Amino acid sequence: MSLDLQSSHLTAEGGLFDFNATLPLMAIQLLVLMVILNVLFYKPIAKILNERDEYVRSSLNLASEKLTKSDELTQLYENNLKGARKEAQSLISISKKEAQNQVAQEIQEAQMKISEMVMQTSQQLNIQQEKALQQLETQVDSLSEQIKIKLLGKHSKL
Repeated sequence: MSLDLQSSHLTAEGGLFDFNATLPLMAIQLLVLMVILNVLFYKPIAKILNERDEYVRSSLNLASEKLTKSDELTQLYENNLKGARKEAQSLISISKKEAQNQVAQEIQEAQMKISEMVMQTSQQLNIQQEKALQQLETQVDSLSEQIKIKLLGKHSKL
């Protein structure tokens, strides 16, 4: 029976909820552990997480600003490129017109020179033809005189 008393005595004192000095001591230990963990572990981690979150937020803001600026610069460059293309097309068309005008003028000048050369050549040929005709006439006259002399000379011998 003494064994039964001891075992019942043990279960009564060491039960699940024993309201003696150990319960408040355990509560104090739990609170102290929470404060220590909060000071040593949770606050530094929370601080690092907040700093990292702020860094990510600032990086995103900076990236967003740079993206906006790059979009603006891209638009500006595209507008400048369009203007430059229009100007280049204008210069090309002006250059083409000038080149065509110059070629037309050179062709006209060449045609005028050719016409002058044809006229000069024609005049020279006419002059040479007249000279040739005069020489031919002179030769014909001379030959006819010689023929006449020869014919008259044969007639006079008869």
